[in-house]
Amino acid sequence: MVKAVSFFKRKSGMSVEAFQTYWRTRHPAVVIKLPGIRRYVQSHTLRSAYREGEPVYDGIAEVWFDDTRVMRALASTAEYAAVQADEAQFIARSTMGLIVTEEHVVKDGQVPADGVKKVEFVTRKAGMPVDRFQPYWSRIHGPLAALIPGVRRYVQSHTRRSAYEAGRAPLYDGVAVTWFDDAEAMRASAATPECARVRADEGHVITRDPPFILTTEHPIIA
Repeated sequence: MVKAVSFFKRKSGMSVEAFQTYWRTRHPAVVIKLPGIRRYVQSHTLRSAYREGEPVYDGIAEVWFDDTRVMRALASTAEYAAVQADEAQFIARSTMGLIVTEEHVVKDGQVPADGVKKVEFVTRKAGMPVDRFQPYWSRIHGPLAALIPGVRRYVQSHTRRSAYEAGRAPLYDGVAVTWFDDAEAMRASAATPECARVRADEGHVITRDPPFILTTEHPIIA
């Protein structure tokens, strides 16, 4: 399967509460009608994250399809037009980004329903070819990150190679997602030697201090 990851900010003048309520309670009605959709998960940026200013995104949506052929076929459907029309009700569409990815589950563990999901938007190190970046990230860097105490689950979503064809450059080379029991467990993990090793290794593969959001996950189609 392939996974479309979209990220965005709320419509100008809309409160965080109104945005999250609309997204979770009203928008799914049009998304679940998309032909070929297999899974659909919303991840809402934690309310507490806004105490320190505006986060880079108000959340991400993850939608799974069997393949890119199914995704391309959506463009001409009335169902997809309905999704786009409804997005304008609560999303600042100028802020929207999308990458089509393939998932690599590095650590597959149980996560609590109210756990914290950290979403990092990854850009590969300058000058590093994609065909070197992706194997290093998944086979070397990934297993190091899986050893960090407190990490319940860890998934890398690699931007598909087709996004780089004809000299194109996707906004991000992938998304790294880690789940923790809660914010306290996440903070504690950052002080461990295992996390220090991961941070040191980042210099070999990705740009330093990638943008991230801390979220709560809401599965719509599990």
